[in-house]
Amino acid sequence: MKKNRRLIWQLYPSYLLIIVGSLIAVTWYASSELGRFYLDQTENVLEARAYLLKDQISNLLSPLEPELVDAICKEAGQLSATRITVILPDGTVIGDSRETPRFMDNHADREEVAPAQRGVPGKSIRFSNTLHQKMMYVAVPVKNDEHVQAVIRAAVSLTSLDEALASVRLKIAFGGLVIAVLAALVSLAVARRISQPIEEIKRGAAHFADGDLTHRLPSPDTEEMAGLTETLNRMAAQLDERIKTVFQQRNELEAVLSSMLEGVIAVDRNERIINMNPAAGRMFDCDPAKVQGRNIQEVVRNLAIQRFVTRVLTTSEAISDDFILYRAEERTLNIHSSPLYDSSSVQIGALLVMNDVTQLRHLENVRRDFVANVSHEIKTPLTAIKGFVETLQQGTVEDKAEQERFLGIVLKHVNRLGAILEDLLALSRMEQENGIEEVRLSIGKIKDVIQTAIQVCQPKAAARDITISVDAAEDLSANLDANLLEQAFVNLIDNAVKYSDDGSQVRISAAQKKREVTIKFADQGSGIPNKHLPRLFERFYRVDKARSRKLGGTGLGLAIAKHIVQAHGGHITVESSLGQGSTFTVHLPLVG
Repeated sequence: MKKNRRLIWQLYPSYLLIIVGSLIAVTWYASSELGRFYLDQTENVLEARAYLLKDQISNLLSPLEPELVDAICKEAGQLSATRITVILPDGTVIGDSRETPRFMDNHADREEVAPAQRGVPGKSIRFSNTLHQKMMYVAVPVKNDEHVQAVIRAAVSLTSLDEALASVRLKIAFGGLVIAVLAALVSLAVARRISQPIEEIKRGAAHFADGDLTHRLPSPDTEEMAGLTETLNRMAAQLDERIKTVFQQRNELEAVLSSMLEGVIAVDRNERIINMNPAAGRMFDCDPAKVQGRNIQEVVRNLAIQRFVTRVLTTSEAISDDFILYRAEERTLNIHSSPLYDSSSVQIGALLVMNDVTQLRHLENVRRDFVANVSHEIKTPLTAIKGFVETLQQGTVEDKAEQERFLGIVLKHVNRLGAILEDLLALSRMEQENGIEEVRLSIGKIKDVIQTAIQVCQPKAAARDITISVDAAEDLSANLDANLLEQAFVNLIDNAVKYSDDGSQVRISAAQKKREVTIKFADQGSGIPNKHLPRLFERFYRVDKARSRKLGGTGLGLAIAKHIVQAHGGHITVESSLGQGSTFTVHLPLVG
């Protein structure tokens, strides 16, 4: 992985390279031009010195006076610190300021002499074997009517010039070094000045990345950076506001979904769960927070519902249906599904809204059973009444005693119809919306209500030699409506007497337990199978229909008792074992 470098270390070397390169180029150019300038100046000086001797030397060439020429060369060379040499056209040296001419070589082949022999000045720079130095030579012709009589050569050592140039170059180099150091420091400062605002922006962006959108970047001096930081600050403020809005909307949505009694599941096109509310989690025994992203088949282990979801995603139609869930207890769900679209109206999945309609379906079944039971309970005595009345009308029964028996049967069925109607009216009053509010409760003694209810049921019990015992404290009290609670107790005692064997006992006990008062009605009958216990308090529900009608029950007594107890803020339960009898328990809130 490539390692990233800080901006300052990307800018600074570039600046430094440009500055150092420029300084080297300038130093080299300046040194070269300075050397060239010194050489040109030296050449001009040597040429001028040679021309100054031209007239003097010309006068000594016709006739030729070599001694005087040599003397002039030595004098002029000493005065000007210049080596002066006079050379004849054939290359013979006749005068020299440093050496004796007769000992010197022929100079016709010298580089600077050859041009002068042709009438033009010549120049050369070379190492002198005689002086053992690097020398600059300038030769000028001495003419007489365009005829070259001789060549005057002026020469000077370049050692001192090279030393001077070296000194100058050293000073230039030192100055360049100082300038380079200063330039490096300036470039570093400039690079820092450029990178520092960017570093500030970087640190601010790190705050933004960490979620601190309230952080604000300082405004730099430069217009461009100031504009950038202002834009970033505005972006952070807008992003913070939008995130807060999104969080608020999400929280509102979660609050709505969490408070819904209906289960909600959103799935994508691949049948993966996008969201699930707590109600749906309870329906399918799972944690909504742990199922996101999982396939719905892993969570909803119901083949019918799985096929239902696939159908919705395939057809893109809103559909609804009922499904049975088999958990600890059987539940009925009504699921309404509709396609789920994004902001571009592209279907991204489906939304399932589930209502637990178990109770509703149960109530519908109860209603149907109630209507059927009421019809049956009323039809049976009416049929009997009609039959006996028609018989009497036809006059086929002439025996007075038989007529009285028929009329007695008719009266019995009429009374039975009256009892059914009274119980239905009482139950209707108890089930009114304001039924509970209409109950006027006051503090009363439980034992007094029990004793009054026993008095009502005592004749039936005595006829079958059934004893009724009571175990209750005299001071045991509760908030109650004595008349209503008496009716409930009468129904429970009457029910216990009906289904007890002759000569058995019905035990009634009342006690205080924790924050409630319990009143138990126990019989010694045949008991009730467990499968019937959940439905005992439904209207017209009978365990043994034939026996119930024979005993004269309407099938509404337990339902009325349940509603009366609920109107008192309590509830009623039942326990039973086959062959051991049944116990109905009334639970009432304790006073205070």
